[in-house]
Parts: sequence; structure tokens; C-alpha cells
Amino acid sequence: MSSRIVLGVSLKMYFTHAQTLDWCHAVARVLQERLGTEPPRLDFFVAPSHPCLVEAVSVLGDWARVGAQDVAAHGLGAWTGEVSAAELAEIGVDLVELGHAERREHFGEDDEVVAKKCEQTVAHGMVPLVCVGEKEHTEAAAAAQVVLSQLEAALGRIERCVGQPVMVAYEPWWAIGADRPAPAAHVRQVCDLVREGVRARGLDAVILYGGTAGPGTLPELHPSVDGLFLGRRAHDPANVAAVIDEALGLLAGPEEK
Repeated sequence: MSSRIVLGVSLKMYFTHAQTLDWCHAVARVLQERLGTEPPRLDFFVAPSHPCLVEAVSVLGDWARVGAQDVAAHGLGAWTGEVSAAELAEIGVDLVELGHAERREHFGEDDEVVAKKCEQTVAHGMVPLVCVGEKEHTEAAAAAQVVLSQLEAALGRIERCVGQPVMVAYEPWWAIGADRPAPAAHVRQVCDLVREGVRARGLDAVILYGGTAGPGTLPELHPSVDGLFLGRRAHDPANVAAVIDEALGLLAGPEEK
């Protein structure tokens, strides 16, 4: 029995502003129905597009944390079109997604840029959600080494984050947008090795799996993963409810089932 499960959703750029807020209201109702008034051991977060952040905090604030999908690599200043970590923290953002494969592939973000964004995030009291994963399907030990190298690069010296909350989303590039998640055995092996690696460096990170995750994924991977980072399969609030029910079932003691 695990003491805590973390579930998160990135809405990417699939929804309009109105659609995003409709989704947030629907998910808030799901969370309220499932969690009631008791302090849950289930931690839920949502990362909508930037224009929706303030209203998402208002709608979901009692039931979920709100994250941003990106942040500027620099502090306040002449950076047209960027959004600073200072502003995100000011409006109530709790965490920031960093290093996603799409940011690396389509916007040319390299390890140096990801590290600067991570530094800004941590400096303003937000949690870095570092996305990591190998480009091509390989054996678990090699994949874990790629992931640990990406973490080292993103966090600069990983030791400086000791004692700070850090989240890791293991998303193999070859499983993003695929028809099905990466094989469960592979994910468990990689995440077990990554957990050993970060603990050896003095860091106790929350490890999530993302990459075509949805209902049925969590029971196959837990407790090697602490939860899921959901994508398009969470666009339907009914699927969000199904994953939450699976998480609550895993959290329940034998006498509660």
C-alpha cells in the first residue's frame, strides 16, 4: 500500500480558452465527488495553457494544484512574448513542466535552456516537473542512464535540489502519441533504476509515467511509479475519473477495499 499517488494532466494546446475552463469545472466536480472533505493522499495537478492559468487556479484551487507548461529561461526584463517565473508564482502556479520532448524537438530547447528554466522555477518556489526519456526503444539500463543524464543536466548539479521537491515525468519519446503506453515491464525497470539513481545522489523525487497513459496504466506500473502524467486520454473527464478511482483503490488499505 502506497502512502501517496500523484496524478497530473497537461492539456497542451488542444483546447480553446472556453473548452479549457469547461474541462476544469468538470474535473473539479470529479475531484470533489471522489475526495470529499478529507485530506487526500491523492495529489492532482493540471497544466493548462498560459491564458487559462488564473481562472484555472480559481476553479481548481481547492482540489488540485495548477502548473504551467513552460516558463522563461530569464528573469524579468526585455523578453518579448515570454512569461517569467516571478509572474507564474505570483498568480498561484505551483509547478512548471520542463524539458518536454516537443519543446526540445520543435523549439530547439537543449539541456542548457532546460537548466536555466529549472533554475528560474526553483528560485521562485515552484516545483520543477522535469520531462525525461529516451528517443528510441532500448533496454532498460541504457534508458535509465539517458534519463539520469537528462536530470543531471536539467538540475545543474543535482545536489542543489536536495531537500527541494522535484517531480520527474518519464516519457519515452517513442511512446508519446502512440497507440498504447510503453510496455509495463520496461517502464517499471527504468523507473526503479532511476529511483535508485536519484536516491544515490541524495534526491527523493516523485516519479511519474507519461506517454499515452490512461485508464488501466497505473495499476500495471505502481509502485514503481508514484503516479501518472496524463495527456490526450484525459481530455474526457470520465477517463480522469476512472484513473482517480484506480489510484484511490491502490491507496486503500485491505480493510477499505
